[in-house]
Amino acid sequence: MIPDDRHLAQEGLAPARKGRILLLACGALAHEILALKRANGWDHMDLHCLPANLHLRPDRIPTAVEAAVTEARGRYETIFVVYADCGTGGLLAAKCAELGVEMIPGPHCYAFFEGNAAFAAHAEDEIAAFYLTDFLVRQFDAFVWKPMGLDRHPELRDMLFGNYEKLVYQAQTDDPSLDAKARDAARRLGLAYERRFTGYGDLATELKRLS
Repeated sequence: MIPDDRHLAQEGLAPARKGRILLLACGALAHEILALKRANGWDHMDLHCLPANLHLRPDRIPTAVEAAVTEARGRYETIFVVYADCGTGGLLAAKCAELGVEMIPGPHCYAFFEGNAAFAAHAEDEIAAFYLTDFLVRQFDAFVWKPMGLDRHPELRDMLFGNYEKLVYQAQTDDPSLDAKARDAARRLGLAYERRFTGYGDLATELKRLS
């Protein structure tokens, strides 16, 4: 829980700013969160992003979130963690519960962008789908192609993606240039292509509820 004002005064810290909300988010969501803030006039929300490349080592996410919450605690009335589970195997949810802060429910950002309920409804039918969001389309080389060694060893493609059937681009925005990049990513991976416009999904819903 956030310390009360008397406790903060004893420690020589300023009281939490009433009504101020800190969005502690994955850097992969920065563009979308800023767009939602602008569109809705959520000026009482501040955004602090952790490095997006933590997704390459999800075991490090809970520790990074804990450090950021600890540093910010007392300066905000509410701290909201804008991550889904993101490969932490439930460890992030456990850490947030321990810290007394909320986080977005769901297995991953591509689930909450589509909407967790909608994603769960067809997840079993899309076991062979590889998902990209706007961010991952923009950063395909940095977050997919190079970390998997495909820039150095293209022969690994069929070994790594041979069990996938299609690439699903979950588009948050209508951007023809991103659509073209996503199509190219599917071609490079040897997968069929599907574009699915999701908008901001549960991200928008959760932030609106929080506001």
